[in-house]
Order: sequence, then C-alpha cells, then structure tokens
Amino acid sequence: MKTRLKLLCKKDASGAEADSVESVAEDVEAGAGVQGKKEVLRQSIRPRHVFMISMATGIGTGLLVGNGKSIACAGIGGTLIGYGIIGVMLVCCMQSVGELVVAFPSLSGGFNSYGKRFIDPSLGFSVSWLFCLQWMIVLPLELVTGSMTIKYWNASLSPSLFVSVFYALICVVNSFGSGGYAEAEFIFNSLKVVVIIGFIILGVLIDTGCVGTSGTIGFRYLIDPGMFNKNYNIIKATAGTLVNAAFSCGGVEFLALSAAEQNRDNMPKSIGRACNQVSIRIFVFYLLSISVVGLLVPHNSPILMGSGSNMIHSSPYVAAVAMNGITVVPHIINAVILIAVISVANSAMYSSSRTLHSLAEQNFAPKYFTKLNKHGQPMRCLFISALFGLISFVAEYRDQEAIFIWLLSISGLSTIFTWTTICIAHIRFRDAIKSRGQSLETLGYKSITGVAGSYIATVINLVILVVQFWVSLFPLESNGKPNIVQFFQNYMAVPVALLFYIGHKVYTKNWSLLIRASNVDITTDRDIYCPTIEDPKIKVLMQNSPSQDLASVDSSSVSPALEMYAAIK
Repeated sequence: MKTRLKLLCKKDASGAEADSVESVAEDVEAGAGVQGKKEVLRQSIRPRHVFMISMATGIGTGLLVGNGKSIACAGIGGTLIGYGIIGVMLVCCMQSVGELVVAFPSLSGGFNSYGKRFIDPSLGFSVSWLFCLQWMIVLPLELVTGSMTIKYWNASLSPSLFVSVFYALICVVNSFGSGGYAEAEFIFNSLKVVVIIGFIILGVLIDTGCVGTSGTIGFRYLIDPGMFNKNYNIIKATAGTLVNAAFSCGGVEFLALSAAEQNRDNMPKSIGRACNQVSIRIFVFYLLSISVVGLLVPHNSPILMGSGSNMIHSSPYVAAVAMNGITVVPHIINAVILIAVISVANSAMYSSSRTLHSLAEQNFAPKYFTKLNKHGQPMRCLFISALFGLISFVAEYRDQEAIFIWLLSISGLSTIFTWTTICIAHIRFRDAIKSRGQSLETLGYKSITGVAGSYIATVINLVILVVQFWVSLFPLESNGKPNIVQFFQNYMAVPVALLFYIGHKVYTKNWSLLIRASNVDITTDRDIYCPTIEDPKIKVLMQNSPSQDLASVDSSSVSPALEMYAAIK
C-alpha cells in the first residue's frame, strides 16, 4: 500500500520552518522502504500539455466530418440540442474526474481503474476493456477518415498510400513515449484551436456579406429550409445526434488517463484549470462553430454526408466556406482536418496502449503487458495497438463510408459507458469518505458541481443509452420500421459490455453487485492534502506510510497534517 501526504505550509521570516519541513522530506525519501520493485510510467507530461489536451484533444472526425450527417438528418437545431445535452453532462463529468485524478494521480490507467476500486471489479473489467477496444478501433477509423478527406483534392489517388504515411508517422511519434505524444498533441491541438477560431471569424464575415460571393446570408437558412429537418421525426432525429456528439466530445478525459505520466508540480492547479476549461471548449469549438456552419449550409445541401447524394462527401466546415465563393480557405481547413485526424489517431494509439497496460496491472489482462522498457514505455502494449491500426487499410474497400459509420457508432456508445462509470465512481468515493467521517478538505481539488453533478451526468448518460436503443431499433431511414441489422450496428457496444461483465462474474464467481462504501479503498495511491495548505509548493511527500518519520519531528506545521494522516489511515 502506498499513501502520500502533501503538506503545504507558510514560511516564517527566517525561513526556518520551511527548512525543517524540507529536511523531513529528505529523511522520508532516504528512509522509505521499497516494497518490491515496480516499474512505473515516466512522468513526461507538463502542465502546458495538460492545458492543450483538455482544450482540443479528441476534436477530429466526429466534429469536423461526422457532423455532416447529424446536420443533414436533424438540422442545425437538433444538432445543437444534442451537443448542448452532451455539454452539460461533460462539464459535470470532468469535475468528477478532476477530483479523482488529483486524489489518485499515480493510479495506473487513471479512470480505467475507478470502476474496479469504487464500484465493482466486474464493471471495471467490462468498461475498461470496452474503452481499450474503443480507442483501438478509433485508430483505423481516423486513418480511414484521412483517406476520405484526401478525396477532396484528388479522388483518383490510392487511399492506402496516405494511410501508410499517416500510420508510420503515428507509430514513430508514440515510440518516443508520453513525451512524444504530449508534444505532438500540443502542436496539433494548437493548430486546431487557431483554425477553428479563424473559421468562426471567417464564417461571421461570410454570413454578414463582408466576404464571399453570396452576399448577406443572415438567418436565411434557419428560415428556409429551417432549423430542423421536417422530413424526419424531430425528436428521433435529435436523439440520433447524441452518439455522434458523444464521440466528438470524447478525448477530454485523457488528462485523467495520462495522470500517472504527468509532472506532479502544482497538479491540483493544472488539473483544476483544465477541468474548468471544458465549458469553454464545448461552447467555442462545438456550439459556436456548429452554429456558424448552420448559418452557411442548409441541412438539405447535397454535399453533406448522409444526405443521399452521389457527390464526394465533404466536411461541413469545408462546405460552409466553399459554397460561398472562398477558393483558398477550404483547402486550408481540409488540411487542418487531416491534422486533426492524425491528432486523434495519435491519441488513440497512446490511450489504448496505456489502457491495456492498466488492464494488465489490474489482473484484467496477461501480466506480459505490464512490462516497460528502460524508458518507462509499454512497448508491448503499443505493438498490439499498432496491429489494430492495420485495419485502416480497408480504405481501399469501395464502401469505406459504411465502415466509417459503423465504427463511429460503436465508439460513441463506448464513450458513454466510460463517462457513466467515472460519475458513479465519484459518487462512491464521496460515500466512502463520508462513511469514514473524513473531511473533504483532504482533497487537493473538489468538484465544483459536487455529487449532484455526478448524479445529473449519470442520469443523462443512462437516458442516452435508452434513447439510442429506440433510434437504433427504429432508425430514421426505415420510416419507423424495425431494422435488426442497423440495431446491432449502432448498439453493438451494449451487448459487448454485457458480455464482458457477465463473463467476468462467471469466471470470478463474485456475484456482489457493489462494493460496500466502508470497504472501498480510498487510501492506496492517494495524495492527501493538509487543510492548512497555503504555500503552493509541496514541502512534504510521504511514501510507503512513513508515519513514524513524521511523528519524531517537533513542528507545529506538521502536527495538524500528521493528525489528519493518522485519522485517514
């Protein structure tokens, strides 16, 4: 068992108190026993990486390409409602994950370990494997999307050529470990942020007639053909946008997945800031940019994906500019879409390999995958993720778009399972703290939305699963008639999750549905913060439960923390 106490204290005029505290830290480090050598992931991710990961990681296929179908089916009104619902849920969810990741920063696999620890091992097994498979699938999905995007310039080029180049690039970047991944994401995400903001500004100029050949557009398309597609049931069409919205917003939770590889200096501040920025990401990059698309592209435009046209399908962002007489900018946007695709594929390889490593450490996968190389990288796990990337060569298949929609639906529902587990884990963590009579002041970061936010997010996610069952069984395209093939295509994640869950229950013969709050482990791998923290620098780091080391120190600043630590233990 490993518990760490972080004590932040004031300095006196002479600095003596700070010196005494630092000496305690040195004694603790020198006297800490080693309870068996364990390989740990290298901490190469800095606060600036965390900031940009939370801001734009995951922005790719769903937003920049997949939204074409959402707008074509539900109209801009239905699409915005779908993203608004997911946005509310995600703000609450990220507050929950922020609190947990600061409390348990060294927990391998981040939120993939929460299910096993706080809820039920079988649920943890099921959701973690589903998350791992999700991002292993997303890797080839993004590469296939890249080949589709290339068709905007030249439809005759072989898709496999570009898939090969992108695939090799991603493998090379990930071979440099978390540092390589983080630096690549910092660059990719910076470009995405700049271009999306630039698109919003350009879109407003086009809409007001300042640039382009269409004159003043204003709210023309919101009136005719309207904000909703009246050819479909509005409620069902809007519900159908939720899965793509969930897939589009996926990736913000990566800041928790990478916690074990993040630099620990001022982690509460960096994680807290990243979680609070999620609302900015949702409003600017999703709601605002989609609104601009809705002003410039009517939902009945044949260029939108899913509209039934035989034209080469394009990103709605490219269409929004190209339809209004701008000749150069669409090429720039399309190039950034390619960068976004590579970025998400890069994140997919990173996250799936780290999740597989976490599964092995939780005894959910062979111990073979716990092995790290001398640089602290799970190369065996990376190799498995790379194998899944080879699926991307289906880009040569003539119906690659059908494969794209299939994979998108599976991945979208998998994200819902992950977010639900995070929120329930947060509720269970708070229950466990309450059952032990502990103070919330021991938390380095407290969720702004609290337990209520976790309940709200959980309910929204469960409603989405129910609504998606309805939409999948009676899809829009079949005029309300049941379609078993489309049902299993769009709802495949649910039976897969149930198969994992029931299989683990049968194998372990553990029929308990929930860990009792009093039995939840809230000590191992936890960082405990002293409620008298005022100095932003960490002065004491306790490892391997060295309570006797601190007990021998006569310091008024250490005493309150020691008393709290003893109470928690």
